[in-house]
Amino acid sequence: MQIPRNAPDRDPERLVRAYADLVLRVCYTYLRSTSDAEDVCQDTLVKLICRDEPFRDPGHERAWVIRVAANACRNLLRDRGAHPAVGLDDVPEPAAQAPGEDALRRRDDRVLGAVMALPLPQREAVYLHYYEGYPTREVARIVGATDDAVRQRLSRARASLRDHLKGDYDDFPA
Repeated sequence: MQIPRNAPDRDPERLVRAYADLVLRVCYTYLRSTSDAEDVCQDTLVKLICRDEPFRDPGHERAWVIRVAANACRNLLRDRGAHPAVGLDDVPEPAAQAPGEDALRRRDDRVLGAVMALPLPQREAVYLHYYEGYPTREVARIVGATDDAVRQRLSRARASLRDHLKGDYDDFPA
């Protein structure tokens, strides 16, 4: 497929610069594996670059990219569930934290760990709403759920995070 040279909005370099980090973060949110997230990210960006149909606006383009990445991650998780490949004994131990690491970094890591421990529907709602800034109506459209379902997922996720992080973040408003 040839991309017309006179279409600056379809420039592959621009698309990769604009979406690679976003897609990688979305994929890692689903997959919890850097290598799997990188593979799905690459596939998603290739689909974006090769897409023939124009987008209505930048918001439509961004939502399409997130939806394609999320669907690819779900497909990979479904395939992985049907065909497990690695035993727990084969997984390397996590690296030890550096002794001089500051408290803020540890706190951020703990919050991220708590978010990553949420069930997938709650985790994707939290990521899209709080990290990417989408309103609940847009999150619902991206994940294929109702607005009420997304609000319920966010409510349950906040309650779970509040319980999991209790005492550590009492200085933050609830």
